[in-house]
Amino acid sequence: MTGVVVHGLTAGYGSEAVLHDLDLTVPSGAISAVLGRSGSGKTTLLRILAGFVRPAAGTVQFGDRLVAGAGAGFPHCFVPPEKRRVGIVPQEGALFPHLSVSENVGFGLPRHSESRIGELLEMVGMGSYARARPHELSGGQQQRVALARALAPRPDVVLLDEPFSSLDLALRARLRSEVCGLLRSLGTTAVLVTHDQEEALSIADLVAVLRDGRIVQAGTPAALYTEPADLELARFLGEVAELPAVVRGGLATCSLGDVVVGSGEPRGLAFEGGDVVLVLRPEQLELSRPAGDGRQVGAGVVTQTAYYGHDAVVQVELADGTRIPVRTPGGVTSPPRPGEAVVVRATGVGRLYPR
Repeated sequence: MTGVVVHGLTAGYGSEAVLHDLDLTVPSGAISAVLGRSGSGKTTLLRILAGFVRPAAGTVQFGDRLVAGAGAGFPHCFVPPEKRRVGIVPQEGALFPHLSVSENVGFGLPRHSESRIGELLEMVGMGSYARARPHELSGGQQQRVALARALAPRPDVVLLDEPFSSLDLALRARLRSEVCGLLRSLGTTAVLVTHDQEEALSIADLVAVLRDGRIVQAGTPAALYTEPADLELARFLGEVAELPAVVRGGLATCSLGDVVVGSGEPRGLAFEGGDVVLVLRPEQLELSRPAGDGRQVGAGVVTQTAYYGHDAVVQVELADGTRIPVRTPGGVTSPPRPGEAVVVRATGVGRLYPR
């Protein structure tokens, strides 16, 4: 198996740099997601890994093999795409329309590879479509064929360029689960670029977030979601409740009362005595009905409710005017409606950021 190591990577188009001194390590056999907004540089990174773009500086290594190197202080090397042992799954399949499914999968393979083609088509659930043409397939079926084609030459690394973005929601979730299950069963090292936070967090072993050509943070999905490096990243990775707070004795005092915090330093002591932003995820909050005159800590009024079946997100305006989202369980329980009085309580550990 083959890992991917990128070191000191700087690249762009013409005089404009897109990636800046970027480091990334993908362990052998892992699925890594490079997550970022449009223009963050994720597609450029993928094109460099594939060999379609030469870096201005830095190195790219597959296992113990250097495939690209440039710039002062780095070894100079460039292995062309066809010699990198890389499989690519592009957006929307990009199959040859004049070739059958089996011919698409076998494109570029040696003659008499019929058994390999048949094995791959069975592996991706397309064994009965060998003679079909791409226009006869659904979007999901085309992506299965594209994956089979990428795996056909037994690549060291598979690169996936937002391959599920054009599919409807239910199919997207099912297909990406199947694809990742297959890649894991084969022990294939894979790099997926995506702008979809849910996709990156749900399927990857490692997530690297790109912003303006730099990796803001890389780690496990759980580490990024629970301990984002800055407030902008916390907002990017999912809904957040932001509350002005003051830290005293390792607790953040805010409109919800005293909340336990953790922010790199034990119990948030780095922010002791300072005005900060306390961040909680909506699922770290709990709603209840007010008691007595409704002047309890955390009292507020529901302004909006979005019901999703499995849960609901309730927007609450607190007494000081702060608006926060609260995630409540779905099922048979009816979420509060706009205008209802509620009390919000923090049930999780908050994260602190400078104001």
